Amino acid sequence: MDPIQRVSSREVYRNNWMTVREDAIRRPDGSEGIYAVVDKPTCAVVIPFDGARFHLVEQFRYPLGRRRWEFPMGTAPDRADVPAPELAARELREETGLIAGSMVDLGHTDLASGISSQRGRVFLATDLTQGEAQREIEEQDMRTAWFERDEFEKMIASGDITDAQTLAAYTLLLLRERS
Repeated sequence: MDPIQRVSSREVYRNNWMTVREDAIRRPDGSEGIYAVVDKPTCAVVIPFDGARFHLVEQFRYPLGRRRWEFPMGTAPDRADVPAPELAARELREETGLIAGSMVDLGHTDLASGISSQRGRVFLATDLTQGEAQREIEEQDMRTAWFERDEFEKMIASGDITDAQTLAAYTLLLLRERS
């Protein structure tokens, strides 16, 4: 049984990528409160790796007011529930034009579990073939580049890569390589 019970829920916002709801809750001691929850479908995070280099995307992240380098990632339009391997292949092709001959599931992540129900699935994409990117209109400013592993790690250490999903995905890759 959940320690926090939902008493009621109301949707306060909706767009093509998410909904926001406000839940009235009751805690185990009987006190009441509210939770604002961002509901988004599962996202796929893809690590394109050619054995020595990672293929990253860079785009302007409006909430931060900054351009950020990160692994390709995303959700399906209209909050669709797409199988994670299919979503990963779609995001990789859409953002980079790459097609993976092999796509290995590395594990799950929770994106912002204090405010969002969204979960992520991380995939390692190898045996890559270059095709044409098929970006959505929101991705028109996106750039892509290959980075050697040591350069990628230096970008993390220097704060040039700060995206939490990219950092978590890289951790899952490191753990898989050690096993």
